Amino acid sequence: MSQLPRLISILTLLKSRRVLTAPELSDKFGVSVRTVYRDIQKLIEGGVPVITIEGRGYTLMDGYTVAPVQFTEKEANALITAEHVVKKSKDSSFVADFEDALTKIKSVFRSSVLEKSELLNKKIHVFDHSFENISSNALSEIQLAITHFNFMEINYRKADDPNISFRKIEPCALFATYEKWILIAWCHLRKDYRAFRIDRIQHFKILQEQFEDRKFNIQEYFNSCPF
Repeated sequence: MSQLPRLISILTLLKSRRVLTAPELSDKFGVSVRTVYRDIQKLIEGGVPVITIEGRGYTLMDGYTVAPVQFTEKEANALITAEHVVKKSKDSSFVADFEDALTKIKSVFRSSVLEKSELLNKKIHVFDHSFENISSNALSEIQLAITHFNFMEINYRKADDPNISFRKIEPCALFATYEKWILIAWCHLRKDYRAFRIDRIQHFKILQEQFEDRKFNIQEYFNSCPF
């Protein structure tokens, strides 16, 4: 990749992510870290307000805007395909938020790309192999609770258990399996991390009270699990 396309790509990445390190950009574009330094300097000389955060990496000054991105036909097709997969999610809040986001993204598609993506949309089908018809409407709110470190109170019912238990939890991470979203949280009742199926949360409340970040690492959690 020549310098100009790489500069545009770096600018797009900086706008879409909060902080990027020179080694990350080096791996992404297959160039040396020294080349990344030169690219960043080139962006700064071109008037792009790149900020260096000591010990963390590069970011853009708040409020800086970039001209609308042009999507290739393959990128648009990937989004259309993702839409079909997302629609099979059992969480209605997630589906609605994704569709709203995709509508905004489609607004910057070139007319030719939009026409082809609409054609592809009619030619894709994703089968639903779920044996349970249990849905939820909490994923989007829980995602906010995770990133803002807000305590949650939930009423939870385990599988094949008619009893509902009250839990105060610190939401930490999410994963999906067999079309089900699972919340990993620190449970104050059990004094340990627990996994909660979102579609089995009967009621929930996100509190204004915030908890201290436990530096939860989802990969370390999976490595420590017996399965």
